[in-house]
Amino acid sequence: MSRKTDIQELFRGLRAGNIAQLSRAITLTESGRPEDQQMAMALIDRVLPYSGNSVRIGITGVPGVGKSTFIDAFGMKLIEKGAKVAVLAIDPSSSVGKGSILGDKTRMERLSVHPGSFIRPSATWGHLGGLTYKTKEAIILCEAAGYEYILVETVGVGQSETEVSQLTDFFLLLMLTGAGDELQGIKRGIMEMADAVLIHKADGDNLGKAKLARTEYARALHFLPPKPSGWSPKTLIASALSGLGIDEVVALIWQFVQQQKRSGYFEQRRAEQNRYTFRKLLREGIMNEIFQDPEMRQLISRSEHAVVRQEQSPYSAVFNILRLRKR
Repeated sequence: MSRKTDIQELFRGLRAGNIAQLSRAITLTESGRPEDQQMAMALIDRVLPYSGNSVRIGITGVPGVGKSTFIDAFGMKLIEKGAKVAVLAIDPSSSVGKGSILGDKTRMERLSVHPGSFIRPSATWGHLGGLTYKTKEAIILCEAAGYEYILVETVGVGQSETEVSQLTDFFLLLMLTGAGDELQGIKRGIMEMADAVLIHKADGDNLGKAKLARTEYARALHFLPPKPSGWSPKTLIASALSGLGIDEVVALIWQFVQQQKRSGYFEQRRAEQNRYTFRKLLREGIMNEIFQDPEMRQLISRSEHAVVRQEQSPYSAVFNILRLRKR
């Protein structure tokens, strides 16, 4: 089968909502083989006009907060309302085994078996930069396959969350009760990125504590700088176990999207997402090109040793490398 025929087959499968073809297409984008990368780029260009018609939601939180169980309940609620839901689960910590995370799928018991959903656990192979283009391409492919909500789940709270916030429209931070202690461990930057903070596992004896935590987080959000979009981050409580608050999360995101579209910020944000991905890929591409040049590699190695031995400053070393590259 020719490359052109193969791309056409994948395209038709995607547009028909074929999950097997969607999985195959995403696997193609994750491949490091040059021929696969060429096919993936051609496929992305082919489906690009059919993408963009979704709401992209980033979901993160501290370990043990119940992200997967929340996504299971939240995704099913969206499906009940007639939407198709795709989940992209990202775990930068899985670089040792070089494999995908299957645990998330088993914790999404209802969503994982529903025909209206697609779940793709995916490792970044220890390279956070790879998260940008792999996730961006997966989002585009899912949208072309007809998924109206793309949920991007990240593990932990760190640099990967910054990446995901640059690829999504709405960023949801899940927290547990005990706001006083939790606030100490949350980086200000993560709070600033959040469009909403959700106190999860608000059931049983935790319900009262969750309400207190919501008040604490609302107070903390009040002191953060206003968002350029004009949106004021909200605090909610929810329980995937009892179903409490899940409808409110759906309603809040709908309210957010409508407000952002009316103000024109939604499209502006999408343009910024594209610009961010382009510039990041450009920087990485230039770096790869430099390191593939044997002479440049030797120069970089010598300069690095000189910097380590304090024989040259990092600034002058980089300046000299860039100056020589222009020749």
